[in-house]
Amino acid sequence: RPMGSSKTVVIKGLSIGGGSPLRVESMIKTPLSDIYGCAEECTALAAEGCELIRVSLPDLSLAPNMKVLNERSPVPLMADIHFNHRLALAALGSGCASIRINPGNMSDKKGTEEVIRLARDMKAVIRIGANGGSLSRAQMQKSGGDRAAALACAVEEQLRILLDNSFEDIIISAKSSSVTETVRANSILSQKFPFPLHIGITEAGSGIPGAVKGAAGISLMLAQGIGDTIRVSLTGPSTDEVRVGYSILRALEIRHKGCSIISCPTCGRRRIDVVRLVEEVTSLLPKEIKDGTVIAVMGCEVNGPREAAGADLGIAGTPDGFVLFRKGVPVCNDTAENLRKRLIEEIGRL
Repeated sequence: RPMGSSKTVVIKGLSIGGGSPLRVESMIKTPLSDIYGCAEECTALAAEGCELIRVSLPDLSLAPNMKVLNERSPVPLMADIHFNHRLALAALGSGCASIRINPGNMSDKKGTEEVIRLARDMKAVIRIGANGGSLSRAQMQKSGGDRAAALACAVEEQLRILLDNSFEDIIISAKSSSVTETVRANSILSQKFPFPLHIGITEAGSGIPGAVKGAAGISLMLAQGIGDTIRVSLTGPSTDEVRVGYSILRALEIRHKGCSIISCPTCGRRRIDVVRLVEEVTSLLPKEIKDGTVIAVMGCEVNGPREAAGADLGIAGTPDGFVLFRKGVPVCNDTAENLRKRLIEEIGRL
């Protein structure tokens, strides 16, 4: 897959765009007033492989907490700012190397220019973008009622403000809760501008429906070479967003962080409890397992070693118990009562 943008930005050593690895980010759900909770959430996100964390700064009184969190977080932060340019200045002043703003809704033009100057001096990155819920009547009219075109238009209006002030360390984004709107808007932007694109489906929902909706939209864009950094927006723990994000990238063979588990959907031929076995295998995997490791769990010999011939380690049910195999070659046949013991031995050899 060719990477999306031609330009690169760098946030505290993290490169985005221009051929950099496709980044996975999230946003902490803990209010900034709870600094200990925020720090714990940042640490948990870092452990899952999150590479950029967005943090809401809704009030100037919380700027000292943002400073503390910047010092404690193992991952670069992006301050999420709305309306008030003073919040953006405070975020930059507290050490944030990136901010997310909408320069179009900052009514103080001089204040916005001050934010841009400070960001330039600090070599900070500014992310701008439009959401489907904040399109103006004028933008809709200009786009002839086409919401995707209006989203792209809204981003272009914000972009013009930064470019008119000779600022180019920019990430752009256009998000909607509609997959088709978001994909079309980002298609327009990717063809017009060289800046890194942050992609995702906003307000995707929770659980399986939310993960599927986010995956559908993100995958459609990535398959077209659109996008440099992703966030799966889920109503739930932020760590789930990162896990789903990496699952999408593994499925598209873009990044192979962690371990992939292949398992059959099961049928009447199964000779082993695949659902239970997947849970057991997952629980036995060490945290430090090599990225890109593939483990297969198959219910029977029909789709066992041959179908999962590429797996680093595989298990399939047999009439007498199970077979363990590596790259399609059997390494162990045994009975069900020895399954856990043999699994532990073979996982230890990975």
